[in-house]
Amino acid sequence: MSQEPTPRREVSPVTDLRDEDLRARIEPFDSFWEAPDDIENGYRRFGRFYAANYLKRIPANRDASILVVSCGPGYLVDLLVRRGYRRVVGIDSFPEKVAWATKRGLDCRTERAFGFLRTGGDPYDVIFCEQEINHLTKDEILTFLALCRSRLKRGGHLIVHSINGANPFTAGEARAGNFDHYNSFTEYSLRQVLESAGFEQVEAFPLNLYVFWTNPLNYVAWAVTLFNHLFFRFQYALVGKSARIYTKKIGATGVAPA
Repeated sequence: MSQEPTPRREVSPVTDLRDEDLRARIEPFDSFWEAPDDIENGYRRFGRFYAANYLKRIPANRDASILVVSCGPGYLVDLLVRRGYRRVVGIDSFPEKVAWATKRGLDCRTERAFGFLRTGGDPYDVIFCEQEINHLTKDEILTFLALCRSRLKRGGHLIVHSINGANPFTAGEARAGNFDHYNSFTEYSLRQVLESAGFEQVEAFPLNLYVFWTNPLNYVAWAVTLFNHLFFRFQYALVGKSARIYTKKIGATGVAPA
């Protein structure tokens, strides 16, 4: 039985949640945890990943104001600045990670996400948050999304990504492999929570990991992944499920109401 679209009810967040109350303690949600051992090499490698998966979802206007939550060493901030964006800010709760970004002249700051989003100031055209929602409980997710919505301009864009719970090979390990992972999402549940938080025009999309085309093995990995996706879709259809995205990670965009 397929999942039919249904009207979403907006859900009230827990408004008094503070950064120090959040459940993730070993790997706090507002820091970047995927950097390689060679931090400098990450600017090139992650730059390719971000360019392939996200640039087309960011406004072309180089004066758009963009906030990157859990920026780490500033990999995405660096890419956006190199592509001509002039108003990009990154925040991360670990000062030693932010130090790598500031050494490169990037506008990255040591901040806790909930506190920073509550401080007010000019709203943003785009808020980008990377996999933070896997490190938050359900109440914390709703509060975080409400804070993001409050700091976006009307018609501003939120971009998130998550562990993809529809991938039969990776979903269980990706969630259970980190003590501070509380959830995973499918395209349906990711759209569900963003719409419940008041976002419109929500679109889920696959994230391509095999973007490093200088390595021929990536073509092999891409071909195997395509075969797996067709196989997964057939198997899901047999049990009445309509999932269509099976990549290891899944992204989504939502628009703040005008």
